[in-house]
Amino acid sequence: MADLQKCAFITGGAQGMGKATAHRLLREGWAVALVDIDNEAGMEAEAELSVLGPVLFQPTDVADEGQLVQAIRETIRRFGGLDLVMNNAYATYWARVTEVDFTEWNRVLAVNLTSIFLTTKYAEPYLRARRGCIVNIASVHAITGLHANAEAYACTKGAIVAMTNALAVSLRPDIRVNCVSPGLVDSAPWWKSSKRRINEYPAFRHSQHPAGRIGKPEDIAAAVAYLASPAAGFITGEHLIVDGGMTKKFTGSWPPDCAW
Repeated sequence: MADLQKCAFITGGAQGMGKATAHRLLREGWAVALVDIDNEAGMEAEAELSVLGPVLFQPTDVADEGQLVQAIRETIRRFGGLDLVMNNAYATYWARVTEVDFTEWNRVLAVNLTSIFLTTKYAEPYLRARRGCIVNIASVHAITGLHANAEAYACTKGAIVAMTNALAVSLRPDIRVNCVSPGLVDSAPWWKSSKRRINEYPAFRHSQHPAGRIGKPEDIAAAVAYLASPAAGFITGEHLIVDGGMTKKFTGSWPPDCAW
């Protein structure tokens, strides 16, 4: 009997690191379900990526339990099973702590953190059936203060690392759970076409990284693909920092228009 085609469920999959990971996995023979709140980006990504393999886009607000449940169910109906959940969707919000809007605060927590709980809750039986894995996308904000006024974003990213630790123990031995913390990643080349562009950064931005350059979404895709592969079968509960060594040698402030 031929091996079943592996299936990945990627939140925030229509652009940036999620889309780059979908591209990588499709090239390796996976089927991919993309969930994203941006319908324009999702439809475009589905059309662009479908030449590589089976792709399903579902417009989804990951902070909405009902929408997320429906997206997982449709993924199972279409592809028959689930081998990887990449929790990549995120929201950002910058404000002085004395001026933080409580509604915005809760929205960031819902998108960045609660959605991981929800995807895990509802994807768990399907992942367990295939001894699949979860890769959560955190950030170097989890380990170091890089921005003023980043409390909402930073605390969720730190919590993702803690949740990864807990889930690795709770879901053992059938489901491995790891997380990746990107550093400075220029995602603009992987945005939807109406916003896509090529950024030019001065040499000192690249030299802030011992690896000699700013990160690319492909770097994160490679890390996720590895953690989802049989080669990583003895790795769970780990926090992989993919930042070109930047947090070992950081000076200055973040440039605009980058995701991390």
